[in-house]
Formats: sequence, structure tokens, C-alpha cells
Amino acid sequence: MAITSQDICSAADQLKGFVGFHGKRGAHIVRFSEDAFGMDVADESITPCNEFVWRPEPGARMALCRERLTLLMEQHVDDRLNIAEALRIYLRRRDLPEIVAQRTLR
Repeated sequence: MAITSQDICSAADQLKGFVGFHGKRGAHIVRFSEDAFGMDVADESITPCNEFVWRPEPGARMALCRERLTLLMEQHVDDRLNIAEALRIYLRRRDLPEIVAQRTLR
């Protein structure tokens, strides 16, 4: 079965959980509810995972960032984050450029 860019983007939109930047540790951390973050994580840094993986690009475009997806994979809670096989394939295919798309809110 072939995986398309649309399959990969749809899998990214299905990610669950929240990412926030922990100031004292200097690292991003993943939680599964906004309420789970402590005082060391600023409210404005808490982003849903499905938005965190998209990096702004010039113009109105965004790139599906392999570096940010890797950060989520390193949490080793794939099933809770809802990391689909399409995203695993995307991470393995370093020979292809990152997906760049114009995204709109639904």
C-alpha cells in the first residue's frame, strides 16, 4: 500500500496530547491534558501535538517538521500520542524533503 502526502498530513492532524516548553529543564515535554503541566511551563507555550509538529515557513505555508515529530517519538508513548504508521514512514524517509503545505483552520 502506497502512503501519500495526504495520508501523512492526515496522520499528523490525528496526533493527541500537548507539548509545552519546560523553562528550568530547557526542554519540551508532552502531557495528555493542559491541566497536567506545572508552574514551570508557561501557558502560552502549551500547544496541541497536532499543531506543534507544523513549523511556520515563509508565506502562508507550513512544513511537517521531522525534528518535532522525532521529539514526540522519543517520548515512547506512541499509542497515547496516536502516532500512525504513515508518520513512522515519513520519519524514516530522510531521502525525501519535508512536506510543505498551506494549512487552513477548519
